[in-house]
Amino acid sequence: MKRLVVMASAVFAMSLPAFADAPLTPDEMQRATAAASAMGCEGGKWEKETEGTGVFELDDAKCKGGSYDLKFDKDFKLLNMSAD
Repeated sequence: MKRLVVMASAVFAMSLPAFADAPLTPDEMQRATAAASAMGCEGGKWEKETEGTGVFELDDAKCKGGSYDLKFDKDFKLLNMSAD
């Protein structure tokens, strides 16, 4: 019985959609880099959230005053900037 529960749980988990972040397209990367640069930031790792939010994330950006994580909306307007 225990084995059946474990197997059923595994099958259920595999049927859930995976919400992994995706890389940016070349156009998105150009626009994203320009938006970060306007905030005085460079470097870091860009990702696009795939949960349907349209949010772009920049992790570990080097900005004036330190390292930050930034989030931009689909139009590359800053939503959040937090110290890393």
